Amino acid sequence: MKIALMDSGIGLLAATAAVRRLRPDADLVLSLDPDGMPWGPRTPEDLTARALAVAEAAAAHGPDALIVGCNTATVHALPALRARLEPGLPVIGTVPAIKPAAAGGGPVAIWATPATTGSPYQRGLIEDFADGVPVTEVPCWGLAEAVERADQTAIDAAVAAAAELTPREVTTVVLGCTHYELVAERIRTAVQRPGHPPLALHGSAGAVAAQALRRLGEPAAPPSAPLGSVTVLLSGRAGALPAAALAYAEGRLLQAASPVR
Repeated sequence: MKIALMDSGIGLLAATAAVRRLRPDADLVLSLDPDGMPWGPRTPEDLTARALAVAEAAAAHGPDALIVGCNTATVHALPALRARLEPGLPVIGTVPAIKPAAAGGGPVAIWATPATTGSPYQRGLIEDFADGVPVTEVPCWGLAEAVERADQTAIDAAVAAAAELTPREVTTVVLGCTHYELVAERIRTAVQRPGHPPLALHGSAGAVAAQALRRLGEPAAPPSAPLGSVTVLLSGRAGALPAAALAYAEGRLLQAASPVR
C-alpha cells in the first residue's frame, strides 16, 4: 500500500506520522512545494494551481490515496483536486476538529492562521458543528511560519501571543492548522491555567489518517510490521525532508527511511 501526502511545507508531518503509526508498512510519498510556499497569502486560484501541481507530482508515483495535509489547501483546492484525481485516486482533506471538540461542552478556542480565522469556511464549521458551545476564534500570527523554520524563539513568541488572546475559561483548543500539531504540547503549556482542569487539544492528523485507511478498506498494522519507504518531492523534484523536520518528533520518526538534506 502506498499513501501520498501533500502540503506546501512540513505541516504534513503530523498526518504522515499518524499514517506511519497506523500502517508502518505503508510506502509514503511526501509532496511539498518549497518553490511556492507559503500558500496562505496566495489567491484561491493561485493556491489551487499550486496544489494541483503538487498533487499531480505525487499521483505520478502511483499512490492508493492522497491526503491533503493542509487546512488552507483543503478549503480552496479540495473540489478541484477531487475533480482531477477521483475516482481513480481517493483524496482526503483536512478539516479542523471542531465537532469532536464541541462534544466536550467547551468553551472552545480555535487556533488558526489569520487568513482562516473569521473566514466564511471556518464560521460555517462553527455554525454546523459547535452546537451552541461558546467558541473563540484565535488568530495565530506567524506561528505556522515559525514552525516551518523550526525557529524556537519565534514559536515561543507566537504561542505566547495567541495564548494571550485565548479566554481563561477555555477548556478545549482546536488546532486549526496542521503546523500547530507539531508544537501541541507547547500550546498546551501556554494555555493551561493553574487550578483549571487539564486542557483538551484536538488536532486532525489521527482522524485524517484513519479516514484514508477507511477509504482504502485497509486495517491498521502491528507496530512490528516492516517499515515502508519514504519518497520526498520538492515542487515535483526528488529530494529529502527539510532539515527543519528533524526539530520535531514527527520528522524524526521518518528519518530512518528518508535522507535529510
